Amino acid sequence: METVLPPRLRRGDLIGIVAPASPLEDPSRLDLGVRYLEQLGYRTLTGDSVSHRAGYLAGTDDDRLNDFHAMFRNKNVKAVFCVRGGYGSPRLLSRIDYRLIARNPKILVGYSDITALHLAIWTKTGMVTFHGPMLGVDMAGEMDPFAEERFWRLVTSPERRRTIADGGIGAIALNHGLSSGRLLGGNLSLVVSILGTPFQPEFRRAILFLEEIGEEPYRVDRMLTQLRNAGILRKASGIGFGMFSDCGPKDPSKPSFTVDQVLREAASASHGPVLSGLPFGHDHRMITLPVGVRARLDAEAGSLELLGPAVE
Repeated sequence: METVLPPRLRRGDLIGIVAPASPLEDPSRLDLGVRYLEQLGYRTLTGDSVSHRAGYLAGTDDDRLNDFHAMFRNKNVKAVFCVRGGYGSPRLLSRIDYRLIARNPKILVGYSDITALHLAIWTKTGMVTFHGPMLGVDMAGEMDPFAEERFWRLVTSPERRRTIADGGIGAIALNHGLSSGRLLGGNLSLVVSILGTPFQPEFRRAILFLEEIGEEPYRVDRMLTQLRNAGILRKASGIGFGMFSDCGPKDPSKPSFTVDQVLREAASASHGPVLSGLPFGHDHRMITLPVGVRARLDAEAGSLELLGPAVE
C-alpha cells in the first residue's frame, strides 16, 4: 500500500475539533484548548457534538461519526484534533467512510482510545496519522515545552529524517540491536481490541509502540500474552514501550509481578531490539509518533529516528 502523507499545517489554517470517544469532564477545557490554538495563529471549527453526552460517550455514534466525516469533507479544514480519549472510537470503525478520508488526507491527532482510529485509517487508506497531544487534555493549560516542540515541528515541517527520541531521554534497552520498520501501535488495550478485525494492520517488520494507563500488571501481562500468542511480538522488527502510568498492583498485600517485570518477559518474545521508557503515552512530557512512517529503533543508543517525512 502506498503511504499517504497529509499536507503540513501552516499558520492561519483551520483546525477541526472532534470528540470521537468520551466527553470532557470539565467543559471549560475545550475553551482553553481552543484559545491555545488561536493564540498560535490557527483558526478552529468545533464539531457539533463535542459537548454532547450519551452515557460515557460524547454523543451518539451517529453524532460523533457525523462530526468526524464533516471535518474530512470540509475542504477548508486542514487538520482534525481530538478533544480526549476515554472510550468510544472502536464503535465507529465499521461505519467510517474510508474513501472520504483517502480522498481528503488531513492531519489527525490523538492518543489513548484514538489508537483505534489511527490503526484502522492506516489499514484502510495508508494515511499517516499522529499519536500525539489532545486539545482538551494536553493543550488546555500549560503544555509541556518538550511535547509542544516535538509536536509542532513534526506537523509543520516535512523534514526527511529526524531523531524524535535520543539517548538523553533515559530509555532502557530490554533487547539490544538495531532495526527499522513502520511505526504502528498506541494504547495496548486498543491494539489488542483491534486484533482479528478488518482494521488490524500488518505488524510484520513494524516498529511496534505500546503504552498503557491504569491497568494492573496481570492485565498488562494478559494483553501482551495475547500479542505474543498472535505472533505479533515476534513479527515486529522492534518494540518501543512507552509510559505505563499507574500500572502497579492495586493491593500490595497480594503477590504480583511489577509491570517492569512483565515488560521484560514480553521483550524476550521479540527477535529485535526493545526499548522501555520512551516518553509517550499518558504523560504530559510526550513525543508525537507518526503512525505509518518508517523509523529506526536503536537500543544501543536508546534512540528512535524517523526515516522519512510525516507531512508533505
